[in-house]
Amino acid sequence: MARLALLSVSDKTGLVELAKTLVEEFGFDLISSGGTAKAIAAANLPVTKVSDYTGSPEILGGRVKTLHPKIHGGILARQDLAEDQKDLADNDIRPLDLVVVNLYPFEQTIAKDGVTMADAIENIDIGGPTLLRAAAKNHAYLTVLCSAEQYGPYLEALRASDGQVPLEFRQECARAAFWHTASYDQAIATYLTEATSEADALPQQWALTGRQQATLRYGENPHQTAAWYRTGSTPTGWAGAEQLQGKELSYNNLVDLEAARRIIAEFPADRPAAAVLKHTNPCGVAMGDTLATAYRRAYDADDVSAFGGIVVLNRAIDADTAQQLTGTFLECIVAPGCDEAALDILAKKQNLRVLVLEDLLTGPKQGVTAIAGGFLLQAPDTYRDNPATWQIVTKAQPSEAELAEMLFAWRVVKHVKSNAIVVTHQQQTLGIGAGQMNRVGSVSIALTQAGAKAQGAVLASDGFFPFDDSVRTAAAAGIRAVVQPGGSRRDEDSIKAANELGLIMAMTGVRHFLH
Repeated sequence: MARLALLSVSDKTGLVELAKTLVEEFGFDLISSGGTAKAIAAANLPVTKVSDYTGSPEILGGRVKTLHPKIHGGILARQDLAEDQKDLADNDIRPLDLVVVNLYPFEQTIAKDGVTMADAIENIDIGGPTLLRAAAKNHAYLTVLCSAEQYGPYLEALRASDGQVPLEFRQECARAAFWHTASYDQAIATYLTEATSEADALPQQWALTGRQQATLRYGENPHQTAAWYRTGSTPTGWAGAEQLQGKELSYNNLVDLEAARRIIAEFPADRPAAAVLKHTNPCGVAMGDTLATAYRRAYDADDVSAFGGIVVLNRAIDADTAQQLTGTFLECIVAPGCDEAALDILAKKQNLRVLVLEDLLTGPKQGVTAIAGGFLLQAPDTYRDNPATWQIVTKAQPSEAELAEMLFAWRVVKHVKSNAIVVTHQQQTLGIGAGQMNRVGSVSIALTQAGAKAQGAVLASDGFFPFDDSVRTAAAAGIRAVVQPGGSRRDEDSIKAANELGLIMAMTGVRHFLH
């Protein structure tokens, strides 16, 4: 008797080619349902509808079609067990050799603008996951395919083994099917949780699944293994970025790129902005009248640290900017676009990684940190700071230009590892103190780096000042204005010192620690 395959797919990619090869090269009989059966029949290939095979019509508008003993008996039968074979014979059931199923596009549906809960619910597949799980469970006797990417390897396995697919291949396919249904169920549970929960509420249960995008050479260090995984059924974020040139991305590149994306998201494209990062910390951030000027100012902010850095731009790379970018060694450049003239210039640096990510604004909805025995989950720090809500706590009041400068410094310090201090002037960082165990140390580093340029500059601190010493140090260096969250029991000491020294001080009421 010919072998039997069940084909029931939402994504018809490669379907006809697979069906044709199964029938003409390997002599399979095909059963199928709905649109899959129509597509196979339209290609003039023999196919039996599921309803004709089972003797039961599709009901409830197609909601019930493959949920039938003749289908699941053929999938779950143990072909070396006499009792199972007798049940098949008694009920006129043929064993299935191949099950090919992919699922209703739930994630694509909920990604559409204006999708309703009813639309989402209707795109929850029931029969598909049931078929996949049954076939994956019984992979000792049949093969399950859940992606068009598996069709070619499956046919090659058939050819290489005289039609008998090796158990190792079937096990691999079974694992893929279980992961597929697991991620599908997670997407549904996440959607229903987010759709019915209060804003910013974290769920009682949460899971993370991903599909391997690439095996990385190593992790943070050569002795650590690492891989890159993407979430969702379609590539988004960095998985959807286009790498125009350069070596493959490393673990550290990807970590730095995400830090770069977060900081450039602070600066809308209405004015050119650029940032240079090293080890997730910005070493130079600036704005300018042109993108080339913005980059040059960001680079000049700390040209020593910029060597081997990551550059992020908020506008498409043009030729002038590209010429500037080739002036030093850089690991990666990312921008929302790159014109042809710029690409020709950048091509001279063959190893330089150049990426285009059109949407640099959208990041993950949750931040996850693994700890022993579990993980921590938090909402990302996407708070949009508004100077109108700040409290100016000193007698000296900022001008409009000074307030804009304070906002620029505050946006940058948000993305510097705590304890963080940033000194800026004319929309350019001059000194950055990052990751110190005390705030006094960060102030010293930032002011030392700024040097004489600190005269008339702004200083931003990601946390409050517990004492007035840093305020006095800032004033001695020439700082004109300080922006900080406030909230210390000794805030009055800092305010008193600022008033004594003629400084402007704003308290934002919002803290931006980055550990």
